[in-house]
Amino acid sequence: MVVESLLNPFKAEKKPWEMFFLGLLYTSLGILTSLWIFRDQASLVMVFMITMAALPIFYSTIKLEESKDMIMEKESAILREHNKAISFFMYMFIGITIACALWYSFLPASTISLLFDKQIGTIQAINNQVSGNAVHSLGIFGRIFFNNFKVMAFSVLFSFVYGAGAIFILTWNATVIGAAIGNFIRANISNYTSSLGFLEAGNYFHVISLGLLKYSIHGIPEIAAYFYGGLAGGILSVALIRKHFMTKKFSTVMGDFSELVLIAVGFLVAAAFLEVYVTPILF
Repeated sequence: MVVESLLNPFKAEKKPWEMFFLGLLYTSLGILTSLWIFRDQASLVMVFMITMAALPIFYSTIKLEESKDMIMEKESAILREHNKAISFFMYMFIGITIACALWYSFLPASTISLLFDKQIGTIQAINNQVSGNAVHSLGIFGRIFFNNFKVMAFSVLFSFVYGAGAIFILTWNATVIGAAIGNFIRANISNYTSSLGFLEAGNYFHVISLGLLKYSIHGIPEIAAYFYGGLAGGILSVALIRKHFMTKKFSTVMGDFSELVLIAVGFLVAAAFLEVYVTPILF
């Protein structure tokens, strides 16, 4: 890919913010292409288009991170290096999410129903699961945690089987979160417009900021968990492909894998706590 040739893992780890704009670009191209060629199946085709665009740099990064396990001794130093990769993964995810939210906010309703059909169905299903007065219930906390844990487990599995397969799950989640933010923005813009008769630029900024904040509070640690899990599965997959399981350093790889998974679980606990006990209070 032409854009891909301009950015590699070494550059991305030095300037992770560039991945944000790459996420915006990949998403916009995916949306336009899916609406143009596969309009009736745009909600899923969009995800595949974004995934295909992002896959090369993700897999290159996983191979780079696995190679660090082979040459570095201290797990703390290895983890610091992995955090650089997680950082630019997160920037790309945020770029995809914001692009989806903006397209959702300003496209016609008829186009949105096609482009985000599957995502809207997923959001409604999630809302039905957590509706009610049980905000402080441990049952809701457990349900959200184990739902997220299942997604994290699939991220590990997909990366292990397909190398960088977790990118599909992460892209799907980015489009769902983007649709949820876009829906929040559209609903609140509608409320402002109906009450005031117009909407000033300051109110636009206020609504968009609220939408991003509402889902960022618990969304950022949740997505970080998926990235840590995906990176763990990918590193193990690359180690097996390269036959590093025959070397003494494979114990380092397994230790690294275990630590990344444990970090992912820790982020999931934090995300579930924020989603159940903090976000409902603020919003």
